Amino acid sequence: MARAFLKIVRFFGRPRVFDTTLVIVLSLPGVIALLVMLSRGEGTTALGPAHYVAGLVFLLMRRRRPILVAVLAAALDTAAIMGQALVFPSLASAIALYSLGRYTAGRATVITSAAIFAVAATTMELGRASPGGWVPALFGVAVPVGIGQIVRLRNELGERSRRDATDVAVRAERRRIARELHDVVAHHITVINALVGGARATLPPEQEVTRDALESAEQTARQAMSEMRQLLDVLRADNEGADAATGLGAERLPALIQEANSAGLPASLSVTGAAVPLPAAVDHAVYRIVQEALTNTRKHAVSARASVHVAYEGAAVEVEVVDDGLARQSGALGFGLGVAEQEAGAAGFGLGGMAEREAGAAGFGLGGMAERVALCGGRLSTGPRPEGGFRVHARIPLEQT
Repeated sequence: MARAFLKIVRFFGRPRVFDTTLVIVLSLPGVIALLVMLSRGEGTTALGPAHYVAGLVFLLMRRRRPILVAVLAAALDTAAIMGQALVFPSLASAIALYSLGRYTAGRATVITSAAIFAVAATTMELGRASPGGWVPALFGVAVPVGIGQIVRLRNELGERSRRDATDVAVRAERRRIARELHDVVAHHITVINALVGGARATLPPEQEVTRDALESAEQTARQAMSEMRQLLDVLRADNEGADAATGLGAERLPALIQEANSAGLPASLSVTGAAVPLPAAVDHAVYRIVQEALTNTRKHAVSARASVHVAYEGAAVEVEVVDDGLARQSGALGFGLGVAEQEAGAAGFGLGGMAEREAGAAGFGLGGMAERVALCGGRLSTGPRPEGGFRVHARIPLEQT
């Protein structure tokens, strides 16, 4: 019975079915009264029910043509008031004005409502013996249009909230898929690569064909790891898409240091080694680590100075951010986490949950740093320095062909 009732409700909830049912139900009293009056020969009196039924017919297209329906209903009421067949705007006119506010917005609603009010106020002033006809005309137009606008705005806000909730769920599902892919696939690919490399190293020198095949398998495994990391970068992309679009990477570190100085944090940058083009995920990770560390120093350290060091090596890139400030309540760079030492290899997303709970300049805090480094197969260590202050250090390997 409940399912049958829900089916009936959904059927009559369809816009066309609902409007047709509304017109039929509201027209029945008018049709009955019209037939009774015509049967008695009261032609003049029958103009009232005829006007009532004619106005309701317009409501069949109130959703598709709300402005046209409102204008037609107002014109019909104006003619009826001037012919002394009506004293106040009809029910059909009120529903049409509600539909005007519900299904239109902006300038069109204001202009149409103002025009209808002007005509209705003029007509009612002329049709009354005493002045003041504009007052009921104002209420007759403003109230239904206002109610329609409120319903429309409420529905739009609800739809926007649902879209936002859906977007949040999609992003959370992407992060979950990324972690599961990394945990399930990356470890096995790494093991396969290690076993193939070990087998190749133990081959006799004369087995060149087998050696070449194993070397090709190693390269394929490394390529698969690289492509999987790029895929995970896309799946986890909350801010990464914006990073790629705006070119956030190691090349922008000088500008980031200048911004930190402008914000009141004395900071310096040093680079060792020849700068090389970095993969997109590594490039973004380097920038975000420095950005997050400087932001945390500015927020959580007293009288601090920060120094950033980037080292380009042949097989890896290292990033180090240190400060010499005194920690506030929650620690200098640490958000109250204390010493954090995270190993991130092929299977490591250990701080994924922490990353989702924290927020910083890059949106993730220390957990986000670790997850970014883990995505690139690197290692992150954070913690207080013996001489005071805080240190963030990341070493990210670079793929070698």
